[in-house]
Amino acid sequence: MNTNNRREFLKRSIIGVSGAALLPGTINAYAGESAIQFAQKLPERSLGKTGIKTPLISMGTSGTTNPNFVKAAYDAGIRLFFSANYYGEGNNEILVGEGLKGIPRDSFLVGTAASPDGLDRRSGTLTGEFTVDGYIKKAEDSLKRFGLDHIDILLFPYAGKKETVQHEGILKTMEQLKKQGKVRFVGIASHSDTVEALNAAVAAGIYDMAMISYNYKTQNKDMLDQAVANAVKAGMGVVAMKTTAGASRDKSGPPLNTNAALKWVLQNENITSIVSGMSSVEELQKNLTMIQNLKMSEQELKDLNLAAVGSGTGLYCQQCKQCIPQCPHQLDIPTLMRSYMYAYGYKNTEQAWYTLADSGISGNPCDQCDTCKVNCISGFDIKSKISDIARLRDVPLDFIRV
Repeated sequence: MNTNNRREFLKRSIIGVSGAALLPGTINAYAGESAIQFAQKLPERSLGKTGIKTPLISMGTSGTTNPNFVKAAYDAGIRLFFSANYYGEGNNEILVGEGLKGIPRDSFLVGTAASPDGLDRRSGTLTGEFTVDGYIKKAEDSLKRFGLDHIDILLFPYAGKKETVQHEGILKTMEQLKKQGKVRFVGIASHSDTVEALNAAVAAGIYDMAMISYNYKTQNKDMLDQAVANAVKAGMGVVAMKTTAGASRDKSGPPLNTNAALKWVLQNENITSIVSGMSSVEELQKNLTMIQNLKMSEQELKDLNLAAVGSGTGLYCQQCKQCIPQCPHQLDIPTLMRSYMYAYGYKNTEQAWYTLADSGISGNPCDQCDTCKVNCISGFDIKSKISDIARLRDVPLDFIRV
């Protein structure tokens, strides 16, 4: 087998395991004649005190591989697009910028999560590598990749700990970027310790919004809802991510009714919009239809209850971090579980690869233990999931990236 054939064979094999939707050949050109039928104005909510009104569905672009799909989403009525400077090493921001090129700048909103040097994602704290100048440059680099004159929303990602959300250098960076007109609004993005992060953001007084994990599997929902309500009362807007708790379920449970899961989120009127990682016209059409009527049917309620209490453990990790001290090797299990979810739930192999790299593992660390000592509150078979996803570290990124 020659080199080119071997490369193509390996690429097809890898994608076959984790989702063919990543290949450009499986995505249509998404020209203006796409089959999306919505010409009317989509239902909107206000984003805190920013003055922004945005449709109930926004676009998370981590799995997007075609700029024409971004344009198709805009044509269908999507107005808020989120990327991150760590999606494809910044290439995703370039793709989003290309998709929005030529569209009137005041008719859409772009947000991005800028991860600074010195951010320890495992602990949620900053190390000595962090500098204000370095973080400002990170944001400026994102702005250049988008090809825009400003970013509408800049998010500080992996927010959780109070001392990090209120870190003097982070606040100074945000204030300076807004003053320079490079960023209109600033916020946080939180996967874990979200109640602490929201309360800290409110107390800091400079954050305009928050993006949080919020879904039907959320634990301590009353506490989180109160923190969300407090943030909204203080003038912050709140958008939701990870809203389908992994987008699918393990083979032990029934398929998830995603309409029911998304409607459940939007029953909370303090949530302005769902940031959905859409990757096909069909998925976009389905989401746009869903937001036209948020009333949950009896069948949808039954489906969601079945998904919540069913026998399957699903794919969504609560990111509670209770597993880390139980592991003899102190593995960053929450990050490993996110990687597993990206691969098998969202079918986003590239994001799974980058997230796995963030965990710092090499090989399969679980080979060192005969039995796993971690008791996961979500019932995950930690050893099995890590052994499975760890294989991705041996796959060259070139074979995954489109």
